[in-house]
Amino acid sequence: MKSLQQFTELFAEQFDESEDVVFEATTLFKDLDEWDSMIALSIIAMVDDEFEKTINGDVIKNASTIEELYKKVTE
Repeated sequence: MKSLQQFTELFAEQFDESEDVVFEATTLFKDLDEWDSMIALSIIAMVDDEFEKTINGDVIKNASTIEELYKKVTE
């Protein structure tokens, strides 16, 4: 199982234009300028590839921070 830190790093890799953003467990990812449906799809694919777990848009919709999403992915 990957750690929260590893998840946060993988999460941050999905953002191409947010180099000035510091991604932390407490980051409110939907407030980021680059956040859109394409990033959400990238997160879903990353979770499938890295965690071998299928999530849907509702899981992302119900999470506010990277840590909340990580907990949903790993529960």
